[in-house]
Amino acid sequence: MLRIGVPTVLSGPIALLGTSSRNALILEADRINAGGGLAGRKIELVFQDGKAQPQETARIAREMINSGSCDLLIDATPSSGAFAVQEVVRDLGILCFHTGSETSSLTADPKLRAPTAFRCARQGVHDSIAGGAYLAQFASAHKFTKWATCSPDYAYGHDTTAQFLDFFRHFKPDIEIITQSWPKLGQPDLTEVITKLIQAKPQALFTLLYAGDLSAFINQGNVYALFGAMSVCTPNVDYPVLNAIKNLPDGIQSGTRYFEEFPPLPANKAWGEAYRTRFGEYPTNWSWQNAAAMMFLEAAVKKAGTADGKALVPVLSGLTIDCPFGIDGRVTMRDDHTIIDYAIGWGHTIAKPPFITDVKPADWGQIIELETAWKKQQGYI
Repeated sequence: MLRIGVPTVLSGPIALLGTSSRNALILEADRINAGGGLAGRKIELVFQDGKAQPQETARIAREMINSGSCDLLIDATPSSGAFAVQEVVRDLGILCFHTGSETSSLTADPKLRAPTAFRCARQGVHDSIAGGAYLAQFASAHKFTKWATCSPDYAYGHDTTAQFLDFFRHFKPDIEIITQSWPKLGQPDLTEVITKLIQAKPQALFTLLYAGDLSAFINQGNVYALFGAMSVCTPNVDYPVLNAIKNLPDGIQSGTRYFEEFPPLPANKAWGEAYRTRFGEYPTNWSWQNAAAMMFLEAAVKKAGTADGKALVPVLSGLTIDCPFGIDGRVTMRDDHTIIDYAIGWGHTIAKPPFITDVKPADWGQIIELETAWKKQQGYI
């Protein structure tokens, strides 16, 4: 038996992160086990709820290894938990896939990177470059120069908003940020935030709210006619968020997190349909990231001929795999332990399925070029 510990979030307003991660891992584990497991070992998944609390998440991650007989970790937590788990991984020297954290520094900063930890999740700097390029064209077309931001009040929200603005200004230097709001993670009443934004009178708003926070923001924003007062742009729309919105406004400029129609590959469509058939709901961005982690693990075990975590580390670094979520059907785990070539696209919302239309793919050549320049600026390389 190969026991995989999965600290995640299964309660509270961002429980969607954990439940959709769990679903994808179960789907992939059952597929792999039906084929005989990994190096002859069947997979057993052990899930625990860290309740989005970093200290609690680190505690259960450590216990999974020290007393729970887990062989490796799949850390399906947001960045707030992932940084805590990273230190556990560094201390214990065990294999870990981070599948929820998008804060760039987790793997971009060599001082924070752990030798045995890999990020199998989209990275904030990648989304910032892709989003900045797309929204610069959108802003120029509509002559929008006055912008606001609204993002969650923790590392991911602050760091990725700052990154987005840096790259947005790279493509469109004349933008002005006239107000910024930082609601708490899971804040139920966003009236004060929405009122402040409307009173500031921006032409457009960029938001990194996600999961239940994003659907609550849109539902409450509809009450105050926020979407008639400004254009709204977000990279964080997922199918369940869309389904939780009572009246989805047309014309939200939206990134694709998980989208069955993008990339337009039969394997991607088939995976989405298999997920919906099994669980009766649409996959999320966290679903594909966890599924991809299992695919990387499976490919590494086949290549190494063993499921021993330490033996898999050198195999994973630089590994390219066939994957339904890659822009061309493949994704690569770079030497800096983060994935590239996954699907990033932007379009705009419509009120009925497929919910997002006119999707334009990001340019990965441009992403890597500007990411490299950013890393040099930060002193990471």
